[in-house]
Amino acid sequence: MGMSATSALDGFLARLDKVKHTGPNRWVARCPAHDDRNPSLAVRELDDGRVLVHCFGGCGAAEVLAAVGMSFSDLFPEKEPDYARIEKRGTNKERRPFNPYDVLRCVGYEALLVAVSAANIRQGIELSDADYERLMLSAERLQAAVSYGTA
Repeated sequence: MGMSATSALDGFLARLDKVKHTGPNRWVARCPAHDDRNPSLAVRELDDGRVLVHCFGGCGAAEVLAAVGMSFSDLFPEKEPDYARIEKRGTNKERRPFNPYDVLRCVGYEALLVAVSAANIRQGIELSDADYERLMLSAERLQAAVSYGTA
């Protein structure tokens, strides 16, 4: 049985780190499903009470919810008849439910990380394995943002 929309949103946000309100009914936070040092999780509450979650690091909504001990039914109002259809891409009325500025904020951080890595390489500083893996994660996140923007 799902919670009321407001308590569900409040309960979800309370379980996240580095939550920042970015606009009306919009937040960014660190994703609990991966080692997220800076916010890559966008959260939005729709007018009908549904709470949308998108990780620009590539984590699925189910992974994010599982990491905080919640399920889809916790983020949707009781009246929603079919939670599964929300998961299917293209069936949601809103094509791009997240604020483009939130997406750009995430992209900006990843671009900065790429620039720092490039400057280090140019100065002859060899990347550690961990730094190389993080650089590859930045590339994946930037690609995810591009595909999100063209969906």
